[in-house]
Amino acid sequence: MSQWKCAICGYVYDEVREGTPFQALPEGWTCPLCGADKSAFSPVEQQPTPAPVTPLPAQPHQDALVKLPAGVLAAVLSNLARGSEKQYRDREAVLFRELADYFTAAAPPAADAGVEALLDLLRADLQQGYPALNAAAQVAGDRGAQRVCVWGEKVTRMLESLVARYLREGEAFLENTQVWVCTGCGFVYVGQEPPALCPVCKVPAWKFEAVEGRL
Repeated sequence: MSQWKCAICGYVYDEVREGTPFQALPEGWTCPLCGADKSAFSPVEQQPTPAPVTPLPAQPHQDALVKLPAGVLAAVLSNLARGSEKQYRDREAVLFRELADYFTAAAPPAADAGVEALLDLLRADLQQGYPALNAAAQVAGDRGAQRVCVWGEKVTRMLESLVARYLREGEAFLENTQVWVCTGCGFVYVGQEPPALCPVCKVPAWKFEAVEGRL
């Protein structure tokens, strides 16, 4: 195989042009465009055929209601607050933020908050969550939801790549560098400076925010 493509930003590694087989690249090699791990690449000529996905069954609205835990509500409300900010709805943003803070305080500590558990959750989203959601969006003809799936899957793949690198390299992975988050789509980039353009939503570098502190 002579070409390998990054599933996040679309960068193609050409073995003939680069002079080094992809498999011979060191384990710590990352995508020169978006910084994704080697695991985000797949052979261009042998793209795996996606397994058929059964769309989520249509249900009456009243039967589809579910009780969300406090932590999930906090995340949803936090996203609504950010969306309101982007639409210059300051009052709504403040109210959503207050509600998000309330449910954050009410959420019990996670039973398993380890990095390995986080990686498992990200992989479950990629293998099950996004395919099912995208299938349902296609059946419904919801182009907005389909776009969310495309961007969301790429952002999640990047998070999976970064978490896998952290597990492999430890704290050294984050030494003498900076973590940047795209305010347009949530793409996370590790480097001294943000990328000139977001690999996912294509907004310019000034749309990135530096993450202050370390988790």
